Amino acid sequence: MKRRLVYAFLTTALCLNLIVGARLYLQSAEAVGKDEIYPNLELYSRVLELIRKDYVDGQKLTYQDLVYNSLRGMVSNLDPHSEFMEPVKYDDLKKDTEGSFGGVGIVVGIREKTLTVLEPMEDTPAMRAGILPGDRITKIDGKSTERFKLEDAVKRLRGEAGTEVEITITRGAASQTRDVKLKRENIKVHKVKDLNGKREFPLGEDKVGYVKLLQFDEQTSSDLEDALRKLNAQGMKSLVLDLRANPGGLLDQAVQVCSKFLPRDQLIVSTEGRSADDRQQYRATGRGKYQDMTMAVLVNGSSASASEIVAGCLQDLKRAIVVGEQTFGKGSVQKIIPLPNGCALRLTTSKYYTPSHKVIHEKGITPDIEVGLSDEEEQALYIRRTPGAMDNLDDTLASLEEDKRERFRTLVQTVKDTQLDRAVDMLKGIQIYGQRKKQGPVAAK
Repeated sequence: MKRRLVYAFLTTALCLNLIVGARLYLQSAEAVGKDEIYPNLELYSRVLELIRKDYVDGQKLTYQDLVYNSLRGMVSNLDPHSEFMEPVKYDDLKKDTEGSFGGVGIVVGIREKTLTVLEPMEDTPAMRAGILPGDRITKIDGKSTERFKLEDAVKRLRGEAGTEVEITITRGAASQTRDVKLKRENIKVHKVKDLNGKREFPLGEDKVGYVKLLQFDEQTSSDLEDALRKLNAQGMKSLVLDLRANPGGLLDQAVQVCSKFLPRDQLIVSTEGRSADDRQQYRATGRGKYQDMTMAVLVNGSSASASEIVAGCLQDLKRAIVVGEQTFGKGSVQKIIPLPNGCALRLTTSKYYTPSHKVIHEKGITPDIEVGLSDEEEQALYIRRTPGAMDNLDDTLASLEEDKRERFRTLVQTVKDTQLDRAVDMLKGIQIYGQRKKQGPVAAK
């Protein structure tokens, strides 16, 4: 009897061991299969061929269509910032970072389902032709824009300098329509502007300067130097650096911008990734000509990437007081890797860290002084500061729905930039305190 119990126990234990072992083996085999390149490539190519052969509309597809679509899906599932770029998109990226392109000089957007002029750029064919903010573009070269995506419109408006494009615009509540023929030029996109959207840089009251950085492209640092030189010549004592709605751009430009306000060799930002090449420290270069300038930095929820590097660095090092709203939190590095056929891969390879090793990604920069603005207030301020918009406010607001128009007219005329006002008041207070400290205590009489 005892012997039977022992045999039964041993048999049960052996069976359990076999079952557990088999399961572990299968799991191990499955894990190995997931990470083996050739079986998975074989599966991919088989699916590709099945679609090409048996899909009902397969004759409309090319192998390139299928591969490009699969690459877009694969890369976009990594994170929101990695991207497979086809030749046209890669070419647009290069033009954006170079800061110039062939075009007519208008910023466009889709408003109320209509292609609308948001801003005519200074000294461009569009501004010289009298194009205004709020003008609706109904045709480009005779083709209706009704079903255009934004990228379709941009592609048709841009082109070789010297070539012509004809646009049909509708203006105002009376829907006055006219055709405008424009000759394309090499458009220089200025990413450094003053409060009025120009490049004049007048000095404000109490010697407070103001500079807005719209993006970090190849010219940002040199354009900022020109602006600071103009302000300095007028006796600037403190500075507001506006990074609101700045989506970022080139890392080296963020480093060069910070370098103007910091001593040489000061750590600005570090990156950490999987490979040694992606683990870097970036330090201040140059003479730091403005390292004693009292500063405020303005940020909001649309300040991202390189903007957050600058704000986080100057805040960490007590070089500036950050005012506004929590930033976006895009603190990852994308490397642009050129591919065959004019394509490119934008791939996230590392993350940014401030000088005190605070991570920016998915955290953002928290302002020292938090001041909010509503979306409508931001839009009203944008309209008021767009060159030409206030001179033709009816036309500018014509693209809005009728019930919004009157309310927005009042808002545009009365809105206060409370974030900027708070920053300027703070800088004025620091100036007054500094002057009194230099004068010393007043002797009692």
